[in-house]
Parts: sequence; structure tokens; C-alpha cells
Amino acid sequence: MSMFSSQKFRLTVGCAALLLTGLAGNQLHAQSKKQQPSIVTNVPNTIIPQQPVNRTVNKQNTPLSEPYQVIDEQQKYQFSINGNQIFSSGRLPNNTKVNFNQSDLLTVLTNTRKYFQDYATEDPVLQRTGVLGSVGVTVQDVLNTLDFMMEVLREDIAKGRPTRLQDPNFINNNFRVIRWSPYNPKRRQQKQLRLTKYAVFTHPGSRTKTSKFNTAIYSLKDEFVADKFFTKYTKQDVLSGIYEPGGKEFGKVEPLAYLTRNGLEDALMQGTILINFTDGSKDFFNVDRNNGMPFIKGVAPRAQKRYWYFREVEAIRGYGYKIDAKIPIRTGVTFAGDVLNIGLGRVIAIEYNQGGRKRLQIGVLADTGGAFLPNLYQLDFLAGIFRNQQDFSRNISQLPEFVTAYILVKK
Repeated sequence: MSMFSSQKFRLTVGCAALLLTGLAGNQLHAQSKKQQPSIVTNVPNTIIPQQPVNRTVNKQNTPLSEPYQVIDEQQKYQFSINGNQIFSSGRLPNNTKVNFNQSDLLTVLTNTRKYFQDYATEDPVLQRTGVLGSVGVTVQDVLNTLDFMMEVLREDIAKGRPTRLQDPNFINNNFRVIRWSPYNPKRRQQKQLRLTKYAVFTHPGSRTKTSKFNTAIYSLKDEFVADKFFTKYTKQDVLSGIYEPGGKEFGKVEPLAYLTRNGLEDALMQGTILINFTDGSKDFFNVDRNNGMPFIKGVAPRAQKRYWYFREVEAIRGYGYKIDAKIPIRTGVTFAGDVLNIGLGRVIAIEYNQGGRKRLQIGVLADTGGAFLPNLYQLDFLAGIFRNQQDFSRNISQLPEFVTAYILVKK
């Protein structure tokens, strides 16, 4: 997901952290408000259906939300929380320009909206209001927000003017600005959202196995997928050579490229990799599906049992319930996060201080990963495409580790 429907490696300023998947690219055209598809409610059983929100009223006639049941990646109940514990009314600070690339934000908004349009009946995640439902935000509100922002951006870009979405007063007047306070069961004193960062790395590689590039990334062959043979094997099993000539599962997968061992870990952790081949060509590869083994927080990357199989893609992609459906995303305007409990397509503004000045930035929650399911206290920012970890670290050193976060919902 997040990379796509899955995991990616997260790095905070100074250290490597969590995992996730996915990432970005083509411009697509979503339908206007008048063409919005209805959101179906008869979803498959693979996702726990979310119950309607029941409201009670206190003596001051203020709606009180019922506890929301937080689920994990396997759709299993983890704990309950009241939306009013983490969401409250807020406002963006005045006189601070909201920072983002207009064209890139429009692309991600459009591609995310089109995902809702195209897969409303196939992906039950799209039916979930998540914990925001307990404070009155519906899936239709999310669609209206995407549509309105796309309309404003298109009009402003066509007129060659700075977009009104960069004006905090315009946002405060036209959107519900919902402040998101983190809920971290292991760190109850956390007051701001943690902001980790992820990237796509370029790596050298070979289309054939060599002494230097001796570690493959594989694609599952369609004719062998049905029996789910690949769910029996850990990452360590794969590295032992079960898919190579002489291995017991030889012929059931296709080697897409050969990397160094470190290159493989970057590919698995980030979810997308851009390989510069020895023949002078280059291609993006994205995670497709995993072996069904969970990512374990706190376990070193090389010791993780989870293993990802890849597909070649034309660009960076984010969340999607299958490889061909994943949302094309752009750097600088995409967040990865908890799409099950916070929700896909939520537009998020972050506020932080940099060099003694207040900063505001906007992005779309269009990616996810195992480290975020569940996770009500963190976002992952898609920082860019980098040659190595050193370049990545230098870039993100300018970004904060913690931010004040707001979710924007069209009034």
C-alpha cells in the first residue's frame, strides 16, 4: 500500500525507523462533484465493517462520540478510543503561507480521488470513516474535500496566480480545521505528531546475477500464486536460495533484477527502488505482495521475516489494494499513515518551526505501511528520490521530528 499496500522504511532525523510501502506519478483526471460515485456499503468480509456512529448528548447538548474500535493490519481489534480524545477544533495560524508545489498537490489529489471513483466496490478500506467518523466526518466529506481542493487548484493554476489554498485565512474560512493530537499508548506524554520520512533510493544493479550483484528481487508468476506457496517462506528462506537454480521452488518466481545485499534491504524497507542497470537502462520497481508475515516493531530490518515480491512500475506509487491499482504519488505532498483508522485521502496540514519561523505544509494521506497499522501518533513524509542514505539524511535534517497536525475537511 504506501508504497503501496504495504511497508516502507521510515527514517527520522538521524536514525532509521519503521517500514512501509508504495509511491507516485501519472496525471489522471477525476470526475467533478456532479459525477461522484455513490459509496457502497456491502463490502467483502476481508475487512471488518465499521459500525455506524451512535451519538449521545450531554447536558449542554454537545454530541459525544461513541468509542471507536481501532484495528490492526490483520483487521483485528486492538483497543478503543473516543474521537474527542485526539480531535478538536483548530485554526491554521494567520500570516504564514502554506507551502506545497501546486502541480504536484493537484496530481496527488486527482489520483487519490480517481482511486475512490474506480475502486469503491472493490476496496472495502474506502468505506471506512475511521476514527474521524466519531467526530462527524463521513466518506462523502472526504470526497467533497478532494473535489473542492482540485477545483480551486485548477482554477488558480489556469489563471496563473498563487493558489488560494496557500492562504491560511482561506483554509480557515472554507474548511473544518481539525487538530489531531497524537495517541501513543507507549508514550502517553507525546504532545505532537511524530513525523518520520521516507524516500525512493537509486541503486546500481544487474539484469543477470554477478559476483557483485548477487541478491535478487523477485516477481511472483501468476500461474503459481493461487496455492500461496510463497506464504510459507521467510525472508531468510528466500535468501537461502529456494528460488535459484537447484532450489526447491525454482521456476515459481521470476528474478526482476539483482542487487547487493544492502540494495535489497533498501528495496524491501522503502517499497520502491529505482535501479540503474549496468547496461545503461533504469527502471522503477515496487512491492506487489508479501508473504503474509507481520512486520515486527523493534526488530532489526535484516532479522524481519516479512518478505516482499516486486513488480516493475512506471513511477512511484502509494496505497492500493493491488499492484495495478496503486495511487501514483509525488514527493513533497504525500504522507503515509494509518489508512484503516485515520483514512485514505485525508488532507493534512502540518505546522512546525524552522529557523525561528513558523512553517505550514499540506499533503494527502495516500500511502501506508505495516508500521502504521495501527498508528494514531505518526505520519511518514515522502521526501524525494535520493542516491544514498547520506543525501537523504542531509535533506531531512531540515525537517522537524514532531509537528502539530490538522486534518482539513470542506465545510
